Amino acid sequence: MMNRNMLRSGNPTLNSKSFQNLANIGDSAMTLQGTVNKTAVSLLILLITGYYTYSNGITELMYVGFIGGFILALITIFKKQWSPITVPIYSALEGLALGGISFAFKEMFYPGIVLQAILLTLGIFFALLFAYKSKIIKPTENFKLGVFAATAGIGVVYLISFLMSMFGSGGLEIFNPMNGDWMSIGISLFIVLIASLNLVMDFDFIEEAVDNGAPKYMEWYGAFGLLVTLIWLYIEILRLLAKISRR
Repeated sequence: MMNRNMLRSGNPTLNSKSFQNLANIGDSAMTLQGTVNKTAVSLLILLITGYYTYSNGITELMYVGFIGGFILALITIFKKQWSPITVPIYSALEGLALGGISFAFKEMFYPGIVLQAILLTLGIFFALLFAYKSKIIKPTENFKLGVFAATAGIGVVYLISFLMSMFGSGGLEIFNPMNGDWMSIGISLFIVLIASLNLVMDFDFIEEAVDNGAPKYMEWYGAFGLLVTLIWLYIEILRLLAKISRR
């Protein structure tokens, strides 16, 4: 049973039920090194497919990647034991999507925006991993509650913007990367901050799962959870850089 430190997470893939009622396949248990290896493999797959669509300017595959990735994400969440198969495919599809959207941002704004976004995403990831491992940031219950509430609030605003766009209004202007006013930039900074703090929650969930002897296939699921947060963070950093460039 997971302890009380695993009650909350803003990441929908890693929450209080993620490591409950798991099917044991074989005798091997989840390890931290195994999760690191699976995360590295997943990122490599994403980078390869992302580079393909980005270098060839194939923006049409962006929709295939996002829709296919969403379907694979749902399958992975509900069938965690399938994650050794679904997560690599999810990574490939999300790479197609991110490569396309990155090319579009490069064309609309400036050539260096993609490299800057990648370096910032990786920099935040490793900085927070160091802060977590060195106990500079401690995921207390109040910390988890605050990040969860902020993430849920952002999710509601995303949903409102999506529904508005479905009815032809174009969504909320604060999410428009062409909008360079200070309020819009401030909101993007806040979203980047919350997405970053979700990484700390992910680290904590993975470490707790290892300590509690989760099945071996959960290494892939832990990698999946980290990937979801990193993709969100990267997209929001792209949007933030685009808004700043409009000033």
